Amino acid sequence: MGLGARYGVNPIVFGSIYVGAIPFFTLSIAWLARNLRRRRSIVAPLLSASFFFVSAYLYLIVVGRDIPVWVYLFIGGMVVFGAFSTLKKIRGQLQEGEDSEA
Repeated sequence: MGLGARYGVNPIVFGSIYVGAIPFFTLSIAWLARNLRRRRSIVAPLLSASFFFVSAYLYLIVVGRDIPVWVYLFIGGMVVFGAFSTLKKIRGQLQEGEDSEA
């Protein structure tokens, strides 16, 4: 809590955004996989999933004051790791869809 006051970030709000975005992120990934299987546009579900993935970090970036550079580097690393993890998850869902069709 002390760090939150120091940097202008409310840890309760950050945590609420972080946890609250999880179901929306999951739904966005399902929407993305469905659109890929149906060969429809993936722009909207991709933007949705991306937004929900970084929403808590966006809060930190927008309201935070004097955040150390290492925090931004850490956020960047989390985004890169999350992108690879999400890509793996989407490929798994697509594979499941193909296996059930066969």
